[in-house]
Amino acid sequence: MRILLLVLKIAVFVLLLGFAFKNTDSVVVRYFLGVEWQAPLVIVLLVFFATGIAVGVLGILGIVLRQRRQILELRRDLRGRGQAVAAPATAESV
Repeated sequence: MRILLLVLKIAVFVLLLGFAFKNTDSVVVRYFLGVEWQAPLVIVLLVFFATGIAVGVLGILGIVLRQRRQILELRRDLRGRGQAVAAPATAESV
């Protein structure tokens, strides 16, 4: 299975590398107020792809942090209940 996964990764890498070599033509990205950026197409695509990933991660970061906080609170509550239940049992046996 590992060999199959390695072959698949190599194939995807070769395909993306070929895509990069075929798309080296310069493109101009125009912004507001006449600002322009000229770069190879593959670089422009990579920058926008990475920006999209960063925006997605930042968008989900709040949800993940909130869930981690809730998990910690639930674990504390569970530990507190476990000690509260264990405490009377030890008091009765003394």
